[in-house]
Amino acid sequence: MQKRKEKPEGTNKSVNKSDTQNSADIFFSMSLRQKQIVELVRGEGFVAIEKMARRFAVTPQTIRRDIKSLADAGLLLRHHGGAGMPSSVENYAYQARKVLCLQEKKRIARLLARHIPDKASMFINIGTTNEEVAKALVHKNGLRVITNNLNVAAILSGNKSFEVIVAGGVVRSRDHGITGHATIDFIKQFKVDFGIIGISGIDTDGMLLDFDYSEVRVAQAIIDNSRRVFLAADYTKFGRNAMVRLVHISRVDTLFTDRMPPDGMNDVLSIENVKLLIADDLSP
Repeated sequence: MQKRKEKPEGTNKSVNKSDTQNSADIFFSMSLRQKQIVELVRGEGFVAIEKMARRFAVTPQTIRRDIKSLADAGLLLRHHGGAGMPSSVENYAYQARKVLCLQEKKRIARLLARHIPDKASMFINIGTTNEEVAKALVHKNGLRVITNNLNVAAILSGNKSFEVIVAGGVVRSRDHGITGHATIDFIKQFKVDFGIIGISGIDTDGMLLDFDYSEVRVAQAIIDNSRRVFLAADYTKFGRNAMVRLVHISRVDTLFTDRMPPDGMNDVLSIENVKLLIADDLSP
């Protein structure tokens, strides 16, 4: 039987070379086809190997190699005959999340930073998108920031005009986030201008979802004690499953993202009067 011809992958061949690559390496070397596979599976829940092979005009063996690499990175789950989405009870590894949609996160961060005035007070919580927001805010003047994210604190403390306050609590070794009852009690002592939060998933009904109950409790305290709430979320968060409910998106004042949300989500945002700002027109 004649083999199908496939387009050369260039430098992306390295994705399939080693089972020992870490998640960040795999993200950096993902091909366009692999990114499209993730989006396809995300949209349909499960996609058969034969269907993907026909769609991308490659052999089933190539699709199997792609799925293996994406499963190693935690982006997909391998099933007999196809691929599905990862579990709703476990998030991607921190190093993988740092590089996933990195350019989109940078654009979102720059857009959000434009809406923060000098000498404002704010909370910034845990998340790789919020770490990019911190980088975008570092050139502001006179900010007062309370955070439960040691990475954010390290970034912002480089500006001598800032006052950076770190919440007490238990430090997580995997991402330097701080959670626990002491964290919540500390946050409740403040009332700030802006609460900047990230999220793992946004359900079709507008419910914000995350994986860690302790992290969600802290985020709820941030929302309750902020005059305005800014949500920074890239397009992969729409429709993504996670098991812990945070709040409904109606508690958010402005959603900063990089693509137009699905139609149903647009309806929810309109009904709940949530402002939508899209960073797709900003340079990388």
